[in-house]
Amino acid sequence: MKIIAATALTFAITLGNACAEEQPARAGMKTDIVFATAGGTNLTLDAFIPAGDGPFPTCILVHGGAWMNGTKTSYITPLFTPLSQAGFTWFTINYRLAPQHRFPACIEDVESAIRWVKAHASEYKADPQRIALIGESAGGQLVSLAGARASVDTRVAAVVPFYAPHDMALRVKQSPVLPAWVAPLFGLTELNDAAWQTLRDASPINHVRPGMPPYLLIHGTKDDKVPFEQSLSFQKKMQAAGNTCDLIAIEGGTHGMGGWEKLDPGYKEKLVAWLREKLAAKP
Repeated sequence: MKIIAATALTFAITLGNACAEEQPARAGMKTDIVFATAGGTNLTLDAFIPAGDGPFPTCILVHGGAWMNGTKTSYITPLFTPLSQAGFTWFTINYRLAPQHRFPACIEDVESAIRWVKAHASEYKADPQRIALIGESAGGQLVSLAGARASVDTRVAAVVPFYAPHDMALRVKQSPVLPAWVAPLFGLTELNDAAWQTLRDASPINHVRPGMPPYLLIHGTKDDKVPFEQSLSFQKKMQAAGNTCDLIAIEGGTHGMGGWEKLDPGYKEKLVAWLREKLAAKP
């Protein structure tokens, strides 16, 4: 009887642990989750988990800030509520910033976040096959580059860059002075052949190839920091390669989403509708 009782107790404990592991994650926000440690820095993310069983279409958000500023709760925050209301699982991430951490640290951190989300998808009711990257400004460049150079373990289903610098070399050529982000991000102090090659390698437009995931570009037509033409040129090259690349132009919009509600009150609904279409579950 003692042996039977012990066996029954062991079985009960095992069953209890299994049931605990299988319980779906609670709906709501989870904050400051470490997804990687790189360069002596713990990289953290926040996660929103919808109510229901899931798995849900999933978004990974990457903030801007000229690669030198910002956090997971700055700049990109206007998208939190519409994505939550749409029933998406979403994550907003931190990444290493310049000048302490130079390129390619930032893009490597975005790719680490993609791998982590895929590996932990079931814990957050996320669907690893239906992940969209969304980034704004510097974060837009990062998600665009991540989508372009993806391998099997970092491939996503969709990419949404907001007012992203897709051609960094051209941006430098167009500037009357060396942009403030060049030296901190790349360690470049002069524009020699090696510097131009570095800028070209970091430019998503130079990594466009057939078979990329669908992109949605969102850009203000009066952007004085990242010209609207950057999105037009990227769209043209994407479509020439046979890829889907849509564009929402915010007429009169400047850099950042701050004043866009007055110019195009429905731009968030357009974003959500596009994501629902591209991240729809396959029968």
